Amino acid sequence: MNGIPLLDLDLCRARQQRLLSRLAAAPGGAPDLVVLTSPEHVQYLTGHRWDYRWARAPLVAIDSQARVLLVCPDREVELAAADDLRVYQSKWRSTLRLDQRQASAALLGDWLLSRGPRSKVAVEFSACCPHVTRLFPDASLVDVDPVLWDLRRRKDADELALLRRAIDATGAMYRTARAMIEPGVSELAVFSSLQAAAVESCGEMITDTGNDYASGVRGGAPRPRGARAGELYILDLGPAYRGYFADNARTLSVDRRPTDAQYQAWKRVCGAFAIVERMGRPGVRCQDIYAAVHDWLNATPKLGAWDSHLGHGIGLFVHETPHLNPSWDDVLAEGDVIAVEPALYGPDLEVGIRIENDYLVTASGLELLSPFPLSLVED
Repeated sequence: MNGIPLLDLDLCRARQQRLLSRLAAAPGGAPDLVVLTSPEHVQYLTGHRWDYRWARAPLVAIDSQARVLLVCPDREVELAAADDLRVYQSKWRSTLRLDQRQASAALLGDWLLSRGPRSKVAVEFSACCPHVTRLFPDASLVDVDPVLWDLRRRKDADELALLRRAIDATGAMYRTARAMIEPGVSELAVFSSLQAAAVESCGEMITDTGNDYASGVRGGAPRPRGARAGELYILDLGPAYRGYFADNARTLSVDRRPTDAQYQAWKRVCGAFAIVERMGRPGVRCQDIYAAVHDWLNATPKLGAWDSHLGHGIGLFVHETPHLNPSWDDVLAEGDVIAVEPALYGPDLEVGIRIENDYLVTASGLELLSPFPLSLVED
């Protein structure tokens, strides 16, 4: 897979141009060079992602003439949205090197020898290492992270295709869960079966997974215990397909006999989606949607309470902009892909209900991307 582009190369070039245009319009004007070292941004702009990204150090650089360098581990990729490809060895005799970032930065230094002086260089303050910054002792360094995070909000067609594939994998995982969850089933067995369902759906190894596979608690990793009658099993699933994350949740009744309190809380949580779908459109403040859902969920205290976030963007990271959270003042924009997760928790619920849907923000409203059954019992 490392030699095959995961994203459309023409759209990668368009994203490069959008990045340069945004930087040029910022106070202080365009930088002489942009250097990116996070695997997510290398993929976003060149189309490529390497396996075992924690053990590889690719790098992309874009100069003021929009010429692009891609530093590749081990061998050149066949096709990339880049003008110059250079290679360092990530392994010697099959042993991974520990100095890969230094090796890739050295190739960047060689590439820069034929280019003019640089007074302003844009780097990711969250990811750029001294091996790179030491190449620019006299330059002013500016943080490109906020611009990239904002650009990543509007998903292009190639990104949406990968997101839809990841989200579809969660549908296969829920079908598996509904067929196997019952009193006594091992949480570890559920986890293993759901991972297998995701891999089968994607047709290849997934690049990440969700975080909540435990029964009778709000969330957490699977444990060596059996699910118990009366419990609610919250599954918050986030398989990533070729680097792009799904993130949605369903809550299942372990014994398929939800109590009246559980059923009433489930109905209330499902009702929150009508509010989100009515309000959600470009230009709407996320805080306003949060406040409306907060009022709805907390209007009936006997059913439980809710004080968490309402959701967030998804893409190359599981929590992206925009934030449906009063700690931020974001506004929905066309092209956002958001995960919306209303919930109710209370002592009478055997922990509580959380349901999460994924939506694409379109010009006319929200498009549901996760049309899987919401029910507490098998349909």
